[in-house]
Amino acid sequence: MTINTQHGSPSFPTASSALAPSSREEMDRAIGVLVEQKDNWVKTPVAERIRIVDSLIADFSALAPRWVAASLQAKGLEEDSPYAGEEWVAGTWALLHSLRQLRQALIDIQQDGHPHIPGPIRTRHDGQVKAQVFPFRPYDRVLFPGVKAEVWMQPGVTAETLASTQAVNYQAPLPTGKVALVLGAGNVASIGPLDVLYKLFTDNQVVLFKANPVNAYLGPLMAEAFHSLIDAGYLRIVHGGAEEGSYLCQHASIDEIHITGSDKTFDAIVFGPGAEGAARKAARQPLVTKRVTGELGNVSPVIVVPGPWNERDMDDQAIHIASMLVNNAGYNCNATRVIIQHKDWALRPQLLQQVRNVLSQLPTRKAYYPGARQRYQDFVAAHPEAEEFGGSNDPQNLPWTLISDVDATNKDDICFTTEAFCSLFAETALDAASVVDYIERAVQFANEQLWGTLNATLLVHPRSLQDPTIAEAVGRAIAQLRYGSIGVNYWAGTSFVLGSTTWGAFPGHEIYDIQSGNDVVHNSLMFSRAQKSVVYAPFRSIPTPPWFTSQARSASKLFRQLTQFEQSPSWLKLPAIVKTAILG
Repeated sequence: MTINTQHGSPSFPTASSALAPSSREEMDRAIGVLVEQKDNWVKTPVAERIRIVDSLIADFSALAPRWVAASLQAKGLEEDSPYAGEEWVAGTWALLHSLRQLRQALIDIQQDGHPHIPGPIRTRHDGQVKAQVFPFRPYDRVLFPGVKAEVWMQPGVTAETLASTQAVNYQAPLPTGKVALVLGAGNVASIGPLDVLYKLFTDNQVVLFKANPVNAYLGPLMAEAFHSLIDAGYLRIVHGGAEEGSYLCQHASIDEIHITGSDKTFDAIVFGPGAEGAARKAARQPLVTKRVTGELGNVSPVIVVPGPWNERDMDDQAIHIASMLVNNAGYNCNATRVIIQHKDWALRPQLLQQVRNVLSQLPTRKAYYPGARQRYQDFVAAHPEAEEFGGSNDPQNLPWTLISDVDATNKDDICFTTEAFCSLFAETALDAASVVDYIERAVQFANEQLWGTLNATLLVHPRSLQDPTIAEAVGRAIAQLRYGSIGVNYWAGTSFVLGSTTWGAFPGHEIYDIQSGNDVVHNSLMFSRAQKSVVYAPFRSIPTPPWFTSQARSASKLFRQLTQFEQSPSWLKLPAIVKTAILG
């Protein structure tokens, strides 16, 4: 059977929006204000920037409940839904958490010219420098027990030169400013605001933000929360779809463009849509020659390292793997798409069965993202053996779906070449003579056969790491995986919310093969030459991470508490948070 699908991320159909698109006159006026203020922003003292961040924290905190309520309504969720916690963590807490880190980074810049790195800086045997960036502050050791994160630098950066690669736009600001167009993503409520903050405070550019039609309902709330930037003329928000986006991308006064979304949208911006755009790309003749950066999609792997797992390990890791899919109904670029296992591991069937058991107990979700049903049907048509779980009579919902035992030698399988961006993932198994051989083959498979370079996760039992040969193989895997974020016993997607880690593709993609993108965001320590971020955690975290599906009922309460904590951090607030994390 031939399936008509494309490699890479989806080409999303146009979404409708309750907000009218901005007229060209309105967009021109917005750009005009930004042009007038772009040089003033470059000259804005750090002390004033800190004052602005303080206003952003206070103003966003005040409307956070309304922000969450609007997102829940749009995604078809009730306030007491087991999935409601997602909107508190990725929608509000992540933004406030990043603002807190940005504030501290600016204080450090004011004092010493660059942000302070909170952990040790080490140089690997091959000369590569890595800096521990999380825990970022003492509170994080309590809120995220056992979690550690590093940013690995690109070759050529040394421990001695590392500070000079931070906050470069503060160390040597340009004499004139720039206007950046930020094209927001529609799936996660914090993406647009975080991208705006990155362009303003790290890249030192004023911003025209075009809200995505999928979540344009957040535009008025964002205008309210970010009024301190809007009032000063450093930010403008406009609305519309592809027509408005095309007009803005080709506008003479837009200096740079940043998009979070699909490689197909990136290509349409740079080369133009349709057959003419494809021809320009093939001829290497871009339509838009200004700098365009993107944080795009991925076929995200989870590499399962065989080991002496017991029943409790199986239960916990099955929940862990399932949670990586069902978060946000599967509409995440960091969602698990391919589980990689050793074909001869005796526990492989049991782990898969446990994953099935978890999925079968979870309520299904509304297919709220445009084109989801067609993408889902493409995958199921290619794999009629796909297993569906969590059935629902609601025609708006899609089932959780597992396609197991996909042939690893079929390089063109849709599960390996195409990001599903819906409630579906796959599993494949590799032949290998030993665990060490398997790890090496899994890394090669992930690097060479799966599309994209955004994020990858490894699961490895601590007793496996007691074997020096396996420990060395895992260390090599972390170094050799060409992904922008890697999680070791922790979903790599959490790098999106930690703030001090980078979020974006592994460096090296040119515009003619953009894959997962060509820049990073978040990155509160403002590294300009980062290669990847690596997040480490215990094999079984205690307490259980709140984003696990098993914690869904208490997650909303917990992340509401964490959001309130970021409004005004205090040790006095921690006991109640810890109690909720442990007892629910």
